[in-house]
Amino acid sequence: MAKTSANYELLYIIDPDLGEEGVAATVLKFKTLIETHGTLTTQDEWGKRRLAYLINDKPEGFYVLAHFTSGADFPAELTRVLGITDGIMRSLITVVGE
Repeated sequence: MAKTSANYELLYIIDPDLGEEGVAATVLKFKTLIETHGTLTTQDEWGKRRLAYLINDKPEGFYVLAHFTSGADFPAELTRVLGITDGIMRSLITVVGE
């Protein structure tokens, strides 16, 4: 029998050139999206940090880590939305506690 829900961890990096309001709006957008399709356990804004290597010729990014529980179909949709959102430099969704 297939699992109906699982625990996930999402780490994404936002372009700090969006400014404080743009970064806050992006964080709120994904918080709302996760809460709509699942349960947001924790969200931790790490803030602006230096990148290990340049991404799009930028040395810094705004990091956000979120833990959530959702159905098995939602992470694919979340990955798609992260990929088409302006200002998202990188993202990674992993299953926690397998």
